[in-house]
Amino acid sequence: MRSGELFAGCGGLAYGTAEAGFKHVLVVEVDKSACATLLFNARRRVKHFRDWPVVATNIQSVDFRKMGLLDLLSGGPPCQPFSIGGSHKGPSDYRNMWPEALRAVKEARPKVFLFENVRGLLRPAFASYLEFLRLSLTYPDKYAPGKPWKEQLRRLRAFPETTASSYRVLVQAVNAADYGAPQKRHRAIVWGIRADLAEEVVPLRPTHSREALIWSQWVTGDYWRRHGIPRRACGRISDQDHRILKKLLVLDVKPIEKPWITVRDAIGDLPTPSAHQEAVSNHFLHPGARVYVGHTGSTWDEPAKALKAGAHGVPGGENVIVDRNGKLRYFTVREMIRLQGLPDAFSITQSWVNAIKQLGNAVPVQVGQAFGKEIVKKI
Repeated sequence: MRSGELFAGCGGLAYGTAEAGFKHVLVVEVDKSACATLLFNARRRVKHFRDWPVVATNIQSVDFRKMGLLDLLSGGPPCQPFSIGGSHKGPSDYRNMWPEALRAVKEARPKVFLFENVRGLLRPAFASYLEFLRLSLTYPDKYAPGKPWKEQLRRLRAFPETTASSYRVLVQAVNAADYGAPQKRHRAIVWGIRADLAEEVVPLRPTHSREALIWSQWVTGDYWRRHGIPRRACGRISDQDHRILKKLLVLDVKPIEKPWITVRDAIGDLPTPSAHQEAVSNHFLHPGARVYVGHTGSTWDEPAKALKAGAHGVPGGENVIVDRNGKLRYFTVREMIRLQGLPDAFSITQSWVNAIKQLGNAVPVQVGQAFGKEIVKKI
């Protein structure tokens, strides 16, 4: 199935949809470091990366009318304008590329589109802009590139309810851990299917759950046995997990989902990293991780906190872990590659800061794969 990938970054979402069965005929990215990573892995013949026609350009220069029929158009428009930790300028931020995503759908008319962004897009402050995005994607013919979005929103709202739509559109809040990523990464997914292919778009159901992990850890003990950890060494269940456990025991029904994938599941087989030698590619210890208020780091037996593009890992300890010896340290680049679901053959040859920037902005592979598989069913 033919697909196009926009705002590709280092390739997380593109890899996921490729795993689901899509062949990217266009991969667009403007950031030089991210392009260097894509091309480096292509030269190394890494699965999927080796097949991608990477176009290192600003998306504004792409004419999507020349793309031919696309089964899927996907990508992650820059999230900084809507990030909770950003400047909150939203649609007025010069980095806002949602208008280009709308133009791409208008011109390419794919069977399905799939866009990812931060959950900050779902905040009440951006409710009107999100409505504009949803309506513009529902009626792409009516979208007018370059015209003020508020003016367009008033016009879109005035459409009679009987107006036939071009796409069935859904905005869905997701946690990447619920789809098999070893990371609690909350995001907004905006996806739509051409109206002649589906009567409606229903939310994609989670495949993994916290409840299933708690059941595996504290009811059956399967999790600890799989990792060769004696019960006496399991540690203490957290208060929050204990409350969930009590409810599960009252119901006495095993959760139907798979257990969340934990940090230990994802990186437990890697050697302890060293600052002096790199036994595994991209697996070296970066110094400087420190304790701050609320800077507790990720733990081994839950999915990691969401990785961030900032190398410091503040606030909340997103890029750090409490190591096996109880000390706080940064995740290595290799560990973050694992946490984003990219294969071990994938590497980043650039500086620590560039690597963190790329991986902190990446979409977990499992999210793209889960939605990609669902899209395949529908088309």
